[in-house]
Amino acid sequence: MAILLDENTRVLVQGITGREGSARTRFMRGYGTKIVAGVTPGRGGGDVWGVPVYDTVKEACEEMGPIDASVTFVPGLMVKDAVFEAIDAGIKLIVTPSERTPLHDILEMVTHAKRKGSRIIGPGSIGIVSPGKAAAGWLGGTPELAEEVFVPGHVGVMSRSGGQSSTLPWSLKLAGLGVSTCVCMGSEPIVGTTFAEMLPLFEEDEETHAVAMFGEIGSVAEEEAAEVRVEKGLEKPIVAYIAGAWAKAGMRFSHASAIIEGDKGTAQNKLKALRESGAHVVDRPEEIAKTITHLLK
Repeated sequence: MAILLDENTRVLVQGITGREGSARTRFMRGYGTKIVAGVTPGRGGGDVWGVPVYDTVKEACEEMGPIDASVTFVPGLMVKDAVFEAIDAGIKLIVTPSERTPLHDILEMVTHAKRKGSRIIGPGSIGIVSPGKAAAGWLGGTPELAEEVFVPGHVGVMSRSGGQSSTLPWSLKLAGLGVSTCVCMGSEPIVGTTFAEMLPLFEEDEETHAVAMFGEIGSVAEEEAAEVRVEKGLEKPIVAYIAGAWAKAGMRFSHASAIIEGDKGTAQNKLKALRESGAHVVDRPEEIAKTITHLLK
């Protein structure tokens, strides 16, 4: 079983005729994702890799029937319009790989999504992979590489780092483990879905037996996850690593979201909150797989 995305999820690609949209559509289809339509304003009537292209999301939904998810391969300044269009057409999951989306646009997008009952992954998320089932975004790169790195299994993976969204599943594979679903949360200061919102989904999934979390300094995402674990009484093992513990206050590390302001977002606060919630915190990322193996035994 997987969360958010599986082999039956009907996916639309916004910006499908662009360089990234076209290339990633080819990857997703090759991996098995059910890509049913694409959208590029003014380019309707054609196709990309056999996927019909429409001028609007509404038109695509009317022609192809209900669509479950959209991936938006559009520039940062156009993300808000694309996301609003998908939400207003009734699409419930929108994956937004684009970076440098204006902060005010993100706030509007997240608010509109919550109002309409939709979920945004990102902005700045390289995507989602449910091994052996489907991929949405560019996480995995090619069908061959994705099949090699992402092995089906029982560990849910959520990461603020795009690179670690591949490295962590690979380390789990080497340890003899596999992944139920891997989600890159996004690199912007505000994202549509947080660790705290993702954890209950993994908790409810019968095939997920443990969760691996790759966090970093900045924002309060990890502290919120710790609070939710306690408040909701979540019981599945969580193994977490926090990157950037060496960074001084005011220093930006890795992503736009990874900057410490005052006492908030420090590695020390995150480590303390996670440990007090019952999560297992490791000092090096390579210890995540080893720790999960021990816990599951």
